[in-house]
Amino acid sequence: MKLRVSAVQYQLHTISSFEQFAAQAEHYIRTASEYGTEFVLFPEFFTTQLMSIGDEQGHALTIEDLPNFTEQYEQLFTSLAAKYGMHLIGGTHVIRREGKLYNTAHMFYPDGRIARQDKIHITPTEVQEWNMAPGNGLEVFDTDKGRIAMLTCYDIEFPEIVRMAKAKGADVIFCPSCTDDRHGFYRVRYTSHARAVENQVYVVLTGTVGNLPTVDFMRANYGQAAIITPNDIPFPPRGILAEGEINNDMIVTADLDLDLLYEVRERGSVTTWRDRRTDLYTDWE
Repeated sequence: MKLRVSAVQYQLHTISSFEQFAAQAEHYIRTASEYGTEFVLFPEFFTTQLMSIGDEQGHALTIEDLPNFTEQYEQLFTSLAAKYGMHLIGGTHVIRREGKLYNTAHMFYPDGRIARQDKIHITPTEVQEWNMAPGNGLEVFDTDKGRIAMLTCYDIEFPEIVRMAKAKGADVIFCPSCTDDRHGFYRVRYTSHARAVENQVYVVLTGTVGNLPTVDFMRANYGQAAIITPNDIPFPPRGILAEGEINNDMIVTADLDLDLLYEVRERGSVTTWRDRRTDLYTDWE
């Protein structure tokens, strides 16, 4: 089985209305549809662009205001998923639940369903500056092209959570990310490769590019999309099916062949998942 995926290097810039945000999002989706894409991944925190709309006094909105756009955001991506017949991983959007803020990944199915996964590991900046709460559970999601997981940015830096996703049957990890400098970017990028090797899964990664001069903690972005494979003979030697140009406004597209994953898990040069020493450490399966 194969599935075609596109990852969006979303260009953040100041806007003045929700309609501008909607038009930009649809631009990427329409472009991906021209390539026959079945899954589109947007970055983490890309809806912070809505904060640049500002208030009546011309000041940028705060993170506390962002959940006020949740209904519009969900309606927009639900309609676009149906219109283009795609699965849309709508990056992450900040939601409010029981008085707490959560950084939540959303997947919009073509049939109108919405899957949600809260970010599980929260960075110090998210805690100290935005008062984010961590998610308390991991789910995997069935699609007509296989089982996937959504792990956001910092999550991919923790091997245990990806082990758990693989143990639950996920073959593809979609990782929306947002990093403001090279250090953060390479932490996420390098650990994405490690998780693909350890678990013999695909990792689809992307981040924000551009800047939001009026929005605190979103003034700088350093991003690049990559579609990452295990490192074995059926795959590219560097473990990269496709990658974007750093900090450019673009999308990247590639086909994920799930049969190759099953093949290398059984008969690969290394069989990292099968060869786990669960007599010595936790068997997440």
